[in-house]
Amino acid sequence: MLMIYIKAGGHVDLPNALNRKYNNAATSFQWQYLFPSSASRKDIKAGVTKRWHCSISTLQKSVRSAVRIIELNKRVTCHTLRYSFATHLLEAGTDIRTIQELMVHKDVRTTMIYTHVLRKDMRSVASPLDLL
Repeated sequence: MLMIYIKAGGHVDLPNALNRKYNNAATSFQWQYLFPSSASRKDIKAGVTKRWHCSISTLQKSVRSAVRIIELNKRVTCHTLRYSFATHLLEAGTDIRTIQELMVHKDVRTTMIYTHVLRKDMRSVASPLDLL
């Protein structure tokens, strides 16, 4: 059985500059990890128990486990979720340059790979000359 849980509260490890600038940032919801580690460690210097993000392999194993549980007969990885995110942004009309920045692609040609899934009817594309 797949167990997904979020450990509420706790301190997250932030750079000292952020701790100084935002006094309560380490315990506020906005700074909590999306995928927290199930383990926490005592920070002797700060005197608090801190939580870090889960490891990449833990997240990959969770995705594999979820795919097995739902008996999906397709290969699904964390990268599949990233690819789906970019594709849905593109389908929603998000600018390709914005997607490029979000995906941290150096070259827009890498981002353009996602456009192959769009099957838009070319007749629905309006030419600027149609406005004259």
